[in-house]
Amino acid sequence: MKKVICIGDSIRMGYEPTVVEELAGWAEVVALKDRQCGSTRVILEHLDEWLSDDLDVVHINAGLHDMAQDPTPDPEVPPTGESQVPLGEYRANLDRILKRIASTTQAQIVVGLTTPVDLRRQHASGKGIHRTNQNVAAYNDVASEVATQHGVVIDDLHSVVVDNGPALMLNEDGVHFTDEGSASLGRAVASAIRRVAS
Repeated sequence: MKKVICIGDSIRMGYEPTVVEELAGWAEVVALKDRQCGSTRVILEHLDEWLSDDLDVVHINAGLHDMAQDPTPDPEVPPTGESQVPLGEYRANLDRILKRIASTTQAQIVVGLTTPVDLRRQHASGKGIHRTNQNVAAYNDVASEVATQHGVVIDDLHSVVVDNGPALMLNEDGVHFTDEGSASLGRAVASAIRRVAS
C-alpha cells in the first residue's frame, strides 16, 4: 500500500473523499481530520505536523487563500487591494514548502494548480473576500514556475474545471464546487497521484 497525503484548503476537503475512494486498496490517504489548510503561510506553520518519512506522495494545492482580497461594492468592479499573501511572498512560501517536503520525506511531490472562480457569484454570496481569474492566472503562473524549478509534477486542476465548464462545476459562492465538480477534481488528483507513484 502506498501512503499519500493531500494538503490544501476547502477545495481539497471537497475532492479528498473521491481521492480516498479512487485509491482504495492501492493507497492509504492520510486524513487531516477536516483540517482547512488555508494559505501558504498556514501550511508552512503546520507542515512539519503533517509530514512523515514514510509518505510516497504529497499532493499540495494552495493559492485561493493567498490571493484573496477585500471586495469592491460593485460586482462589475474587481477587487484591487492587496492579496492576503502577496504574489512575491507566495512564491517564496511555495519554494520553502517544496524544499521542506523534499528534505523531510522521500515522497514524490505533486503541485495542484488553483481552480477558476466566478466574481459575480462571490459578490452575491456576501462572504467578504474575493478573487478574480486574473489573480488565479498570476498565482498559477508562479506555482508552475516554482514546481518546474523543483522538478515536481504539476496537476492542472484549473484545466479540469475549464474543460468541464466552470458555470456547471462551481456552486453558488463562485469558489467552491458542486458535489459532481468536487468528484471530477478528486478523480484528477487520484490519477495524478497514481502516475507519480506507479
